[in-house]
Amino acid sequence: MSVLKIARIDVFQVDLPYSGDVYRLSGGREYRTFDATILRITTQNGLEGWGESTPFGANYVAAHALGVRSGIAEIAPSLIGLDPRRVDRINDAMDIALLGHEHAKTALDVACWDLFGKSVGLPVCELLGGRTDVRMPVVSSIYMGAPDDMRRRVAEHRAIGYICHSVKIGGEPADDAARIAASVADKKPGEYFIADANGGMTVETALRMLRLLPPGVDFVLEQPCPTWRECMSLRRRTDIPIIFDELAMSDASIAQLIADDAAEGFSIKISKNGGLTRGRRQRDIGVAAGYTVTVMDTVGSDIAFAGVVHLGQTFPERYLRCVLDCRKLVSLRTADGEFEVIEGRIVAPNTPGLGVTPRLQVLREPVASYS
Repeated sequence: MSVLKIARIDVFQVDLPYSGDVYRLSGGREYRTFDATILRITTQNGLEGWGESTPFGANYVAAHALGVRSGIAEIAPSLIGLDPRRVDRINDAMDIALLGHEHAKTALDVACWDLFGKSVGLPVCELLGGRTDVRMPVVSSIYMGAPDDMRRRVAEHRAIGYICHSVKIGGEPADDAARIAASVADKKPGEYFIADANGGMTVETALRMLRLLPPGVDFVLEQPCPTWRECMSLRRRTDIPIIFDELAMSDASIAQLIADDAAEGFSIKISKNGGLTRGRRQRDIGVAAGYTVTVMDTVGSDIAFAGVVHLGQTFPERYLRCVLDCRKLVSLRTADGEFEVIEGRIVAPNTPGLGVTPRLQVLREPVASYS
């Protein structure tokens, strides 16, 4: 294997406006723009790899944009001179340099995978275990609103081929029950509905909501409560399938999820879960346990979505629920690539690496460089 060494790391900052007016989550959280960190790793022979980490906001999980760039500043000097293709060793070096802060490690890890693929002429999904033939369903993201309006937005996505729908809840129990019932009212065979509270419910409000639902409503409940104890308490009191998201953030938490039989599945959000190296490991843990998984990112632009698609493309079909097109949440394109959603489904491109070409005029000049 020829020598390949990291020679330079450049960090870019880009504001990604939300594609709507205001994105609303449970607990009164509102987002209008997202602070993206995009990163370029250049090797001694001029090969480039790209990665991205865009937290949803400082009050979503323990991650924020300033922390991403501060974490990269701690880690980057220790990666100069290392071979980016040795992704597990890269992650060892990052863990030695900085404990935790997986959101800061994500952009570096993904850029190394992009370099790895380009260096051997293969798409990242082939290196992560090999692509499947699955045309992956893309999930809609139906923000919290009036029940009839949410039903309308589900119908709009259904009309263009979507079969997976993530419906946001986390308000008053009666309102949330009405939101779920309306969103699922026109459910077609093969459709899959997620009611996502983003940790915004208590055990009490979740139980009250579930008791207000009409019988036979077919959905799974995602991250109902903010803490492990609350979710376990709710699980003992309901037969509604539960999947974890904000509490499934690491190899250890997913192992604990299985040990406690705490849920039927989980979501991998690449930036909060630490990148593709950790995502690959969490995929294998989940598949071994028979869990269904959604692959997504908290938010992000074209580069983040490329990572989602390549990891999702390696899941066996029976265990992959859907992938999230995080690009739909923002109104700015940061890169080009063959990532077209057709009739609600997508496949990974065959181009080497991630298959993205960043728009340098959008990224402008680096805000930090390490060499």
